[in-house]
Amino acid sequence: MFRLTITELVKIAAKPRSYIGLIAITVIVGLIHLAMFLDGLNYISFITNPLQMAFSLEGNILNGNLVCFIILQTLIIQIPLLVALVTGDLISGEAAMGTIRLIATRPVSRTRLLMSKFLAGALYVMMLLLWLGILSLGLGLLFFGHGDLIVLKSEELIIIQSDDTFWRFMAAFGVAFLSLLVVASFSLMLSCFAENSIGPIISTMAVIILFTIIGTMEIPFFDLIKPFLFTTHMVIWRNFFDNPLPVEQIRESLLILAAHVILFLSVSVYTFNKKDILS
Repeated sequence: MFRLTITELVKIAAKPRSYIGLIAITVIVGLIHLAMFLDGLNYISFITNPLQMAFSLEGNILNGNLVCFIILQTLIIQIPLLVALVTGDLISGEAAMGTIRLIATRPVSRTRLLMSKFLAGALYVMMLLLWLGILSLGLGLLFFGHGDLIVLKSEELIIIQSDDTFWRFMAAFGVAFLSLLVVASFSLMLSCFAENSIGPIISTMAVIILFTIIGTMEIPFFDLIKPFLFTTHMVIWRNFFDNPLPVEQIRESLLILAAHVILFLSVSVYTFNKKDILS
């Protein structure tokens, strides 16, 4: 399994589209850092002005913790689309190049072959998040320093002390990893049904966009659907910045996300084992 996974990682590294996500994250995070460095105080003042009429805010408000939180709020919706560019190509790409017959006739079970592709995709997701963490939190703390994190919500203001932020960010990145594994397993599942990469990639993007739109619309019928959409639970990372933590809600969302991964992988294994490689 280890050698198979390494082989799949080499295949991913050989494709130019694999670097789109890294480049996009680098450019966007870099621009946000630059904007915050040049005009961040005015941006923060615009948000906190109503609060300063009732509270006295002192200290380093514009700090690395706040900048990282802003970056996560901005990028966490776009990253699934970057993941789909790679994972939606794992099986369908082999079919498009005509190598699906060759890999399926190896002296290795199709299940192990599929799981090695999924593991390679999971490692790619981990690399994206690690790079995002280095650029957003690491450089944010380096450029803007430490400070308490102000989380402004629609109905409340939460202030998290600087010493209490690091583990919250690590937990948020952990939940983001599980959320992106759902996207990776979903696009891999669609890839098992397709003969080219365009279909699974576009379909994954379309489903995520559709589910996100449904999740943002306050319509009673959609309220019945939202708990069953994986995109509803992908934003659970924000709950780690609540005080107190909604432990039950976090646990429920984690279980639902994990169940989606298992479901999509099970369908992928079944479909790939039944896939006709002779046609």
